[in-house]
Order: sequence, then C-alpha cells, then structure tokens
Amino acid sequence: MEIYFKLFEVLFPVFFIIAIGYYLGKKNPKLDTDFITNFAGNIGSPAMVFYAITTTGISFSIFVEYFWYSLILIIGFSFIGIIFLKFLKKDIVTELPPFILPNTGNMGLPLCLFAYGNQGLGIAATISSLVILFHFTLGVFLASKKLELSLLLKSPPVYAIIISVLFLFFEIEVPVFLVNTTMMLTYAAIFLILMSLGIALTRFKVFSFKSAFISSIGRVIIGPVIGFILIKYFNLSGFAAGVLLIQCSMPSAVLTYLVGSIYSSKEVVDSIASMIVVSTIMSFITVPITIFFALKYFY
Repeated sequence: MEIYFKLFEVLFPVFFIIAIGYYLGKKNPKLDTDFITNFAGNIGSPAMVFYAITTTGISFSIFVEYFWYSLILIIGFSFIGIIFLKFLKKDIVTELPPFILPNTGNMGLPLCLFAYGNQGLGIAATISSLVILFHFTLGVFLASKKLELSLLLKSPPVYAIIISVLFLFFEIEVPVFLVNTTMMLTYAAIFLILMSLGIALTRFKVFSFKSAFISSIGRVIIGPVIGFILIKYFNLSGFAAGVLLIQCSMPSAVLTYLVGSIYSSKEVVDSIASMIVVSTIMSFITVPITIFFALKYFY
C-alpha cells in the first residue's frame, strides 16, 4: 500500500498544476502566455538546468555516462519513429521530432524530483540537457531540412548546460547565494511551465485522432520499453535507472510544435500538434504505470 501513496504523492502535484493551467486556458482562451514563455526560456529553464546539474550531488562522470545513455535512447526513438511514419505514410524527416524529443523538461523534471528527490532531479536534468540541445540543432534541422547552429548561440539553456558542465568538471563549489537563487527560480519555473502545458492543451487541436493515436503509441508506450531494454542491457539499477525509465515515458514536447510552426508546413504542424495533445492525454494513464514500475523496482 505504501507504494500507492508514494505514487499519489509524485503524480498529484504535477497533474494538479497542469489542471490549473487547463482550467485557466478554458476560462480565458485569449490568456497571454508570453510572460511564461519568455521567463521559462530565458531565465527559468537555464536556472533549472544549472541548479539540477550542479547542486544535486551528481558527478561529472555520472553526467557523461547518462548523457551517452540519453543519446542511445534518442537513436532508438528515431528508429521507432521512422517505422511508425513509414507505416502511416508521413514525411519521415519533418514529423520525426515529436517521436525523438520527449517532454523531459516540462513534465519529466518535476516527476523525477517528486519520485526520487534532488538526486533524481540531477539525473533527469542530465537527460533533459541533451534533449534541449537537440531541440535547437536536430529538431530545427529536421523541421527546416537545413542546419542552423546559430540558434545555439541564442539559447540561454545551452549556456547554462556549458557552465554547469564546467562546474562539474572542475569540481567548483557553487556559492550559497547562487544555490538559493537558482533553487527559487527552478521551483517557480516548474510551476509556470506545468501550468503553461495545461494552457497549451486547450489551444492545440487534434486533426487526425487515429493517426495521432498510433503515433503516440510509439512515444508513450514504446518509449519506456526502449528505456527498459537499455537499463537491462547496461545492467543499470537504483534511482538513476528509475529516472531514465520515467524520462523515456514522457509525451511529445511542446517545443517541437513551436519549432515546427516556424519551419514546417501547416500540414506537418497540425500533425505534430495532434500528437502532442494525444500523447499527453495518453501519458496521464501510461506515466503513472511507468512510475509505479520505477518506484517498485528501481529505488
């Protein structure tokens, strides 16, 4: 019975805040979320990355290890995405991002934090850091079919990742004032980002439920299966393995829609939006199952 209480403690705050955002979005369809977007992208997310990587007890070697595991996972997600897109007869290039870039930041970080504490947050941030880098490189390349590395130079989270890695590599002790500041910004960002996810669910439309449902199976069901295979292959254990499994179960990231809306055709953008909505709704069922499994066997 104890594990069910733990599961409730992990899921309730995340889903409750998403529900708050959904309620506000429904109540006021014209609700301006520019502030949340600007805060999360330029201040909240960089602070979250720095705090999670440098103050949660992970070492440089662990960071590198799970960074590589994350790369292997994304390669696995890519193969699954290609198979599903060929089956659905869709554009394999422009519609691949929502398969390979899960919502490890908006949903994954708080869920891993509540499930495994600060240490879990550190591993979750390591996985999320690669996803962030891929959003602004591989994600843009797939959406536009051309490489724009200049976007990396304009992304504050990328600088946060670089600075965090330097702190880990040189074993620099983070000043207390910086720990306290980034901690406050991290928790503020978690709340606002989760709420914005709820708002986003009221604005995205499902244009082809059948197609989106099939695609979402590849994201929220096959995703954690790939994660479990990797855990078994590398004989991983403990909370870090649980975090990796949880991150693999996340739905498609909202950022894939934002990038797609800039670079891809309307048909592709509509398809991505549909997959984000359906995979997120499906995750309300699949993620609790995955977290239950993670808490039971990887703790």
